[in-house]
Amino acid sequence: MGQYPNFRVIFQIDFKAGKPVYLQLVDQVRYAAASGALQPGDPLPSIRPLAEELRVNRNTIAKAYAELESQGVIETIPGKGCFLKENHSPFSKQVRHRLLITEIDEAVVMAHHLQVDRDKFLALVAERLDHFERKARETGDGK
Repeated sequence: MGQYPNFRVIFQIDFKAGKPVYLQLVDQVRYAAASGALQPGDPLPSIRPLAEELRVNRNTIAKAYAELESQGVIETIPGKGCFLKENHSPFSKQVRHRLLITEIDEAVVMAHHLQVDRDKFLALVAERLDHFERKARETGDGK
């Protein structure tokens, strides 16, 4: 993210997904906290620039942040912004593993229904990993 050189999370919105955009953002922040990509005290991007970057309504970002605040994941400091809460402990390795397996299982089932064979599916996964690694390097993450 150009405006947030120290922000290590890349948001990816899928407008064709059945899941509402604000919930996609909520999940991505929660997963970033679980993985350690977001540390307690880290700021989240401001609503307006993030909405512009993702091409969504500002209310969508505000709704996601409100949901994260109600879940105790982030806190809003008036005049300063939203931050990952200090007392928010990342999920254990086992919980992170289980969350990832759930997401992978959904992708495998979708590939099956779309009649995508194993080799094409694995090639697509590798392609997407490459895409996000390039995107992270371009935003200055260095990973």
